[in-house]
Amino acid sequence: MTKLEPAANHYGRDVSARIGSAAPNLFEQYPLLAALWENAKDLLAVRSNDTHTLYSVSIAHQLLEHHPHAEAKIVLPAMLLHDIGWSAVDPDLVLSAIAPGAGNPELVLQHEKEGAKLAARLLEKHDVAQEDVERIIHIIDGHDSRAESTSIEDSLVKDADKLWRLTGHGLDTIMDWFGLTRAQALTLVESRVAGQLFTEPARSMASGFIAVQRASMLPQRLVLDGQ
Repeated sequence: MTKLEPAANHYGRDVSARIGSAAPNLFEQYPLLAALWENAKDLLAVRSNDTHTLYSVSIAHQLLEHHPHAEAKIVLPAMLLHDIGWSAVDPDLVLSAIAPGAGNPELVLQHEKEGAKLAARLLEKHDVAQEDVERIIHIIDGHDSRAESTSIEDSLVKDADKLWRLTGHGLDTIMDWFGLTRAQALTLVESRVAGQLFTEPARSMASGFIAVQRASMLPQRLVLDGQ
């Protein structure tokens, strides 16, 4: 659970007036995303894909800051809808598609193709231009199975999707998917992310995430938490 309120104020004075106003959140900046989320959230309620998607969209938005020539109108809807196709796959088979030492490429392809079909319907419902719909569903239909990138927008979606694995939520989720310790999950994730990112900002972000996760597992750090 995300901590939103302080447990104490050790300084003893109210400094909030000196902080300034927070920027609008992602869904406030992009109303289409908010509308698409309402349509997609039930389709994403498979194996934590809903939370994964929110983290991935935020990461993609941050990557866009480093690539002003990339089009947010393509990247962000593609990121929000990229995994809705898992809703068409037997939920008992989802993890078999991506498990270490196993994997089922046909299921991966199924979720991409079904996701592209579902995404096209949702995007057309919100009057997204047909040219943009085609570019978005092209990214969705291949975001996992296609090893190469076909555009900067495709690269950012692929990179943000992978970077989620290195977040705290990503590791927590993967640990419980496969019964792994945190150290094992991080080793697995690093092997699946290292060398597979397309952009330099994504590689820098990955290094930062890895540093934080390694610090969280230092024996000296765990002792401080009484572990």
